[in-house]
Amino acid sequence: QVRLVESGGGSVQAGGSLRLSCLASGTIFSTSAMGWYRQAPARQRELVAFITGGGTISYKYSVKGRFTISRDNAKNTMYLQMNSLEPEDTAVYYCYTTWDRGYWGQGTQVTVFS
Repeated sequence: QVRLVESGGGSVQAGGSLRLSCLASGTIFSTSAMGWYRQAPARQRELVAFITGGGTISYKYSVKGRFTISRDNAKNTMYLQMNSLEPEDTAVYYCYTTWDRGYWGQGTQVTVFS
């Protein structure tokens, strides 16, 4: 059984930074892709950043240059460094892995106030 647990969310003023972590328990091979998604109230869940097992990375256009995704396979952990945060980044952030049938974390709230 795979479990993903996000942490690092919180409230921050616009222009500030947060670092999200996603700790995976259970067996997730380093070859699996992982990603960060977010969902704001009354909006659909959207992809923010994605990293493949081979290290290929992609970002949602609006976060390029501000967010950085990374993973530490030895620690079974994925990160999302978020800088220059904007109120539009306010959402619940979820991590996801394509391993097996795909798994989601429970989400962590990020609130950016102006």
